[in-house]
Amino acid sequence: MLNGPTFRRYDPMRLVDPRHLPQLMSLEDHEPTMAGGTLEPRNSTAVAGEEGAPGQQQHSFPWVATVLAGVLITTIVVDVIGNLLVIVSVFRNRKLRKAGIQQHQKQPSELPTRSKTPAVPHSHYRENELKHSLCRETHISKQPLSGNAFVVSLAFADLVVAIYPYPLVLTAIFHNGWIAGYIHCQISGFLMGLSVIGSIFNITAIAINRYCYICHNLKYDKVFSSSNTMCYVMLVWTLTILAIVPNWFVESLQYDPRVYSCTFAQSVSSLYTITVVVVHFILPMSIVTYCYLRIWILVIQVRRRVKPDSRPKIKPHDLRNFLTMFVVFVLFAVCWAPLNLIGLVVALDSRLSRAIPEWLFTASYFMAYFNSCLNAVIYGVLNHNFRKEYKRIVLIIFKFDIRT
Repeated sequence: MLNGPTFRRYDPMRLVDPRHLPQLMSLEDHEPTMAGGTLEPRNSTAVAGEEGAPGQQQHSFPWVATVLAGVLITTIVVDVIGNLLVIVSVFRNRKLRKAGIQQHQKQPSELPTRSKTPAVPHSHYRENELKHSLCRETHISKQPLSGNAFVVSLAFADLVVAIYPYPLVLTAIFHNGWIAGYIHCQISGFLMGLSVIGSIFNITAIAINRYCYICHNLKYDKVFSSSNTMCYVMLVWTLTILAIVPNWFVESLQYDPRVYSCTFAQSVSSLYTITVVVVHFILPMSIVTYCYLRIWILVIQVRRRVKPDSRPKIKPHDLRNFLTMFVVFVLFAVCWAPLNLIGLVVALDSRLSRAIPEWLFTASYFMAYFNSCLNAVIYGVLNHNFRKEYKRIVLIIFKFDIRT
């Protein structure tokens, strides 16, 4: 790891081009400076006479490497197992596969005559309410994956980083530097960006889906039909790819020795960094916040029985599903906000880069990495159907192992 002087004074925005790694690894130990453009090896020793200087500390490489490696190993294991369970559960369980899907609604002509008589007050509302009650009693429409299509898509986005980029980062930690080469660095950085942007866009799509389902119940079947939902999923990933491709043209995917990762270089362009943070984080999070705020307002109004003649009833399972996805959103925002905030602050004023401690930058990165394994755990804790399906899958696996 970086020794004491670099931990406090190392410029948080300086990265390493992987093509220059062989030359950098052969350099002698020295204090890194912006003018010199070189980085001190993490396993270097302190310069004589500097130990004990004010504001300087010695940090043992094994201790830092152990912590970072432990976090990443835990993330990889839980990420792979958890998100595979999510995907398999949705495909296996009919309730999960149809979650968020309205059942077939009978046409007004099929409703009882009394609901349409002018003598009944609020006839239009009662007709709609009766239609809703009839929906719940009929069979669920055979629309594959319409309800949780975005949940599967989000699980896939989280799974991508655990399969390829994270193992390479783990290798870099064990070898105290990037050894996979330039091509793997670019692919790793691309997949990391694909995963995080894909996660943000899928969370946004889930919020819009929940908003339409709860706040615009009657229009949901038409807007989120099976074919439309598949088109929305394809649109999410198309926008994700379009959002990450410019990184190759501005050469912003570089190796950062502080986090042992090939990742987005915030120092390439202040304008580009600001654009990335706004378009890829602030804007989607604002849309999600708006959707969930409107849902919370509706939930509060229903609980307080505000305007009972104009508010549909929210089913308990719908509320639980909403709360589950709301927690997913909150944890994502908490895990990724520090890193995006650091990038935005430094892009607005590059002089602040030296004021940001390296440990804070590293912690913000690994906290963001850790988020990829949380969603599957949240589903298991807050959603009964997911929890029950997890148990079934695990029991099937153990029974198969016992038989073999």
